[in-house]
Amino acid sequence: MTQQAPNAREVHYRFATPAMRHFPGHHRSTRGESGFEFRGHAALLDAPDPRRLDLHASLRDPFGNWVVRVYSQRKSIPVVVVADLSASMGFAGTRRKLDVLADFVDSLAWSAWRTGDSFGFVGCDAAVRDDVLLPPTRMRGVGATLAQALRGLAPEGESARGLLSASRYLGRQRALVFLVSDFHLPLPEVEALIASMAHHEVVPVVLWDPIEFSLTAQRGLANVMDPESGRRRLVWWRPALRDRWRAAQEQRREALLHLFRADRLKPLFIEGAFDADAVTRHFMQ
Repeated sequence: MTQQAPNAREVHYRFATPAMRHFPGHHRSTRGESGFEFRGHAALLDAPDPRRLDLHASLRDPFGNWVVRVYSQRKSIPVVVVADLSASMGFAGTRRKLDVLADFVDSLAWSAWRTGDSFGFVGCDAAVRDDVLLPPTRMRGVGATLAQALRGLAPEGESARGLLSASRYLGRQRALVFLVSDFHLPLPEVEALIASMAHHEVVPVVLWDPIEFSLTAQRGLANVMDPESGRRRLVWWRPALRDRWRAAQEQRREALLHLFRADRLKPLFIEGAFDADAVTRHFMQ
């Protein structure tokens, strides 16, 4: 009996379109003839398998043809995480963003293995990073190894433009792609990134931390830093400025939601620690 990987909680996901791969798996498909999922009827000459002859449907056929039942076999899919590894992902508030990403990768890789799907990872800052690149594989335990590498990573890239090249590593088969970032990118870049992955089923995963948009001090001088450029600046933290930051957060959220909805994408917001149950609820709603 298979034992669960340590520190990994299973999540359950769905693939909206029929799976097109040849490997058997968990997801509905329109391929295969040895499955148990009823797909419809066909003429015996088109699907020559007399064992699946449907006498009632044949009697109802106006042309008097012999009709057989056609079934589909469930198939597997590729599951790929495309992750932003730029400097802003090193932000540490309630939790370090890269640690949240590592928890997410560990859980998703374990869940993909349990489901029979392959799992891959593409990490990007200014370019695609070869040191954490993982082609889709069905090998058990790759998530734990990759998560450990992400927890030890010190991101330094001042941009995430490498994300625009990530689609080259996704393959031709339609995949379930989790696009993980804090999305502190110019909106035209986010739009171009989504367009580059239009062939795949994309789930944007927005990693935010509550402390990103607030400070613990009520009033006084605060030393703030732009995580992408590393530039620091002294600001006089006051209630009016706090309200402006909160308003900016809401405006950013609405802008991202508007952009995702235009492409019929349903984003998953993770604000704070990773919650496997929240990921499952995202697909069940």
